[in-house]
Amino acid sequence: SSAASDVYKRQFNRSARMEIFMNISGFLSDTVTSKDNPSVKRFRKLMTSKKERFHNRLFALEGSRLVFDALKNNAPVKKIFVTESALKKYADKLESIKLRDIDLIAISDELGVKIADTGKTQGIFAECAFIDKTDKLSSLKKRGRYAVLYQLQDPGNAGMIIRTADALGLDGVIFTESCDIYNPKVVRSTMGSIFRIPVYRDIPADDVFAAMDSAVINTYAAVVDRDAVDIKTVDFRNGGGIVIGNEGNGLPEEIILKCTQRITIKMNGNIDSLNAAMATGIIMWELMKFE
Repeated sequence: SSAASDVYKRQFNRSARMEIFMNISGFLSDTVTSKDNPSVKRFRKLMTSKKERFHNRLFALEGSRLVFDALKNNAPVKKIFVTESALKKYADKLESIKLRDIDLIAISDELGVKIADTGKTQGIFAECAFIDKTDKLSSLKKRGRYAVLYQLQDPGNAGMIIRTADALGLDGVIFTESCDIYNPKVVRSTMGSIFRIPVYRDIPADDVFAAMDSAVINTYAAVVDRDAVDIKTVDFRNGGGIVIGNEGNGLPEEIILKCTQRITIKMNGNIDSLNAAMATGIIMWELMKFE
């Protein structure tokens, strides 16, 4: 009968999952219960300290979406921490790391709560080596399409822009004097896109403009100015680098003057500005229309 078949399937699946769980348990690098464990202490520092991240050239991931996106995109994951409960839940997905040089460390559920950066943890965390393309700035795609973020400070905005750029198919996102791309809030807000689109960090503005010139890319300063060119009329068929400024102050005049053209989103009524991530999303959409 169909009911008997369903029972059999459930028992079979449970049995298969238990077999995978036992296999994984066999290659755990360590089991940790103390918050004073050196590996756990370093992970917490990676979560909270930019200095620690840059000293070790590592950043922290939390949550199944980010950890498994990192693995799926072959990011240089070095260590995975998983709680006892999560180990059972994600056993089948974790089995694939047996073939990779990744330390798998089991931690108690209580410790998982303590090291989490989010309110409700899924019990899975990872350390990953830096993945930015900063040293490849000199080889930007000829007539490519890029977003340049100048002095953007909000991690949520930064992550959302990376995610939108990935969705729309831009060639990369360049950070200039902006927030740390490895801040956990930035990484979370990208929803895994940080592993799929080239991101360049801490690039001096002069180097950005020099690289754009070499790649024959016009640059467009996004400004709130009725006299600037309406974004809907700009011809992006030869690509472009859109330059977005600080959430509160916009772009300084010296950066605007370095750009090929000033562009703006014409607005109705009494609205004179948009959230930085929203405005950037609209401009990126226009940038990609001719792709």
